[in-house]
Amino acid sequence: MALNRFVRLYRQLARKATGVLPRPMRFAVFRNMIRCDVAPPDKLVLKVAETREELEDCFSLLHDAYVQVGFMKPDPSGMRATLYHALPTTTTLLAKYDGRIVGTISLIRESPFGFPMQKIFNIEAIRKTGGNIAEVSALAIHRRFQAMGGVILFPLMKFMYEYSTKLFDTRHLVIAVNPRHIGFYESILFFKRLKQNPVEHYDFVNGAPAVGAHVDLKAAPEIYRRYYGDKQASKNLYRYFTELRMPNIVFPDKRFYTTNDPVMTPELLDYFFNQRTAVFAGLSDDEIRRFHAIYDLPAYKAVLPPLPQGGERGADRPRRHQRFSVVCPGELVIGGGRRQRSYTLQVVECSMNGLRARSALALPLEIEGTARIDLGRADQSHLRVTVLRKARSDPDTYVMKVEEPDLAWRKFVSALRKASIHSDLDNATRYLE
Repeated sequence: MALNRFVRLYRQLARKATGVLPRPMRFAVFRNMIRCDVAPPDKLVLKVAETREELEDCFSLLHDAYVQVGFMKPDPSGMRATLYHALPTTTTLLAKYDGRIVGTISLIRESPFGFPMQKIFNIEAIRKTGGNIAEVSALAIHRRFQAMGGVILFPLMKFMYEYSTKLFDTRHLVIAVNPRHIGFYESILFFKRLKQNPVEHYDFVNGAPAVGAHVDLKAAPEIYRRYYGDKQASKNLYRYFTELRMPNIVFPDKRFYTTNDPVMTPELLDYFFNQRTAVFAGLSDDEIRRFHAIYDLPAYKAVLPPLPQGGERGADRPRRHQRFSVVCPGELVIGGGRRQRSYTLQVVECSMNGLRARSALALPLEIEGTARIDLGRADQSHLRVTVLRKARSDPDTYVMKVEEPDLAWRKFVSALRKASIHSDLDNATRYLE
């Protein structure tokens, strides 16, 4: 969570300005301090951590940063790896400079474990506005780059923004940060504090105080345009986040338009959470059951702690998580001839017999149509579907029944159900039922 020299300068200026400048003016001064490199050197690469070496370096960097500021006690492993890092719904992003990992941040999506910050902050008001939520966690910058302005921090934040909006299908980002850092998120990135008072002891970071905050990524572009749109390139976070194409960012190369990018094989789970750390050994009975429900393939069960007494029946049940998060563009055609209407869709959730899709235009209910869905860069499905109703959580999302799944759809859903990591999906045919 060490931000860098920029944040230290921010805090120094904040202390001097406290009680002198009104909050809006103070934040305007901080925004004017921004320096973004719109053409980072080729030595900088941003990507998803997916190999054992990359994950180990990220966890080690995080450990050293947290120990340095007192957010955790030194661990014999020299790493900070939590149970959330073991989940397929968590993605760890990294920044490499000249081949060395110098920055990392994790995005945690909803799962049966919820979010770390939910133990102390209530986010139900955010849920009611609709859209998926992800918690920003485990931010660390290498000491060498903490004194070099935003050379690593801002590219990492841009990667987080693009990954969240383009691949992770995330509308809301939530954070729990030390009060010393909240001003950076408020003044620069326009996070808003949650209504709860700051928490004096947050167990997830060794009892340090924490402030909860949230940003709506659907509203963020307009806010950034208003405050940054007319600034020069090095200070224009609107263009930096929404328009700039940064070749340093390497997005996962995957066959299908899925949102999650799971990388934890059984071997990696065993290495990080059994051999190197004691994370699995410290799980409660309830947490063990939840892990078995998530990782219900035999190879995973072999490295998980044994199910508690009386838990065997639950382990033998069919997989409960039959719906999968995706971001597949598509089109729905209803009627024919002069009465034919076409609607642009974005499929956000799928199962063998149903799907959820967003539409900017209102869809007629209880009517059948033909859906063309792009499943990936070279895979397309054509389905007969019936529009059943609007989703309760989002008025722009509709629940549809798949009347006739074609071969491509069956292959797609079967692969999502049986694949372990995202690279498995490249050979989806072998999962066809």
